[in-house]
Amino acid sequence: MSMTREQIRELAEFQDSNSLAVTFYFQPSTPRNKAHKEHTILIKDLAREALHGLESKAAKEAVRGDIDRILRLSDELRSNGTHAKAVFACAGQNFWREYDLPATVGSTQLFVDRHFHLKPVAHLLGASPLLAIVLLDRHRARIFDLRLGELIEREDLFHPLTRRGRSDGFGGYDGGHAERHVEDEVRQHFKNTAENLKELMERGVFEKWILACQDAHRPLFESQLHPYVSQRLIGQFHADLAHPSKDEIRSHAQQILDQWLDQRRRDLVAQTLNHARSNGRGVTGLRRVLRSLEMAEIQTLLIGENLQAHAVECTGCGHIDAHLVSYCPVCGRATQEIVDVGEAILPWVVRRDVETFYVKNDAEFDKVGNIAALLRFRPEKVQPISSSSGDVAEYPGRLRRYARGR
Repeated sequence: MSMTREQIRELAEFQDSNSLAVTFYFQPSTPRNKAHKEHTILIKDLAREALHGLESKAAKEAVRGDIDRILRLSDELRSNGTHAKAVFACAGQNFWREYDLPATVGSTQLFVDRHFHLKPVAHLLGASPLLAIVLLDRHRARIFDLRLGELIEREDLFHPLTRRGRSDGFGGYDGGHAERHVEDEVRQHFKNTAENLKELMERGVFEKWILACQDAHRPLFESQLHPYVSQRLIGQFHADLAHPSKDEIRSHAQQILDQWLDQRRRDLVAQTLNHARSNGRGVTGLRRVLRSLEMAEIQTLLIGENLQAHAVECTGCGHIDAHLVSYCPVCGRATQEIVDVGEAILPWVVRRDVETFYVKNDAEFDKVGNIAALLRFRPEKVQPISSSSGDVAEYPGRLRRYARGR
């Protein structure tokens, strides 16, 4: 089954200090020989390394069942050349989830940690809107979902046009009247489709949409759209409803979506950096972004593909600090160092439903530390938390309250 946002949120909220979580991603590739053994060997090597990295025998025994089950998947996976696979498991909680993904997760990986590793799926879902594709002609409208490269038909609205005889009547009056009647029926069909699309968007089924129709139909249909729906149209392409295959629809829509996301990414980087320079709704650098994230101020998070930074995470309340302190300044519990900060903050990002973009090949973004955020509002000027426990009182009270209740 494919993943949804709700399922990723379930993974982000998973936490159990007494159990270990196993995360497995499989990236299909073309085998170099007919035996197809490379995948099986690679997965066995990853499993061996993961078990070797665990310090205690008890920890190894706790995850061995989940890892053995992943190894048994290798025969199924080696014959799958089109879809990636993700597995999230925790034997201590009797938790096992399998998902099919587009073959773009990067590489086959296996992790054992206190929480699930979400970066590959964050790349896929972080900034992608819930997308509808409306395929339209004069008497029919088909509405599709596009989720992680998978096209699923949701609605098929059919409005047969009234059939008329051949006679145009006296002076062509009947013919003209019939033609106007047909045009009225077409207009009503377009209006019904527009209302259906508005209802779906108000229910949160879609956030953005793409229109596919003949160019001649576009002006009349767009005149029936509510402004709320018009503003969420991200692109159009020419299509005759009777002819395009699902692959053609998917290909056109994915191209439009990719172009829209690229442009939105560029606009947000420029907007965020401009706000940061003017002390507005933008912050840059790991320390400021972490503080804004914990205070639930962030609207959009921008993470560089080249982000390399060290931080610590509290083993108690989960507070992440850019200062490499031994004890949490929020609750006083011991901390542990985290090397991949971009991975560590993802559960926070997903739980808060923060729009997330990954940025690469941007020199200006590199200069600000490869991490930045556009805020929901201009923050109050607050002194950052320091590495000394005596400065905890300077930290915002709402963060301390959040940490205690977490």
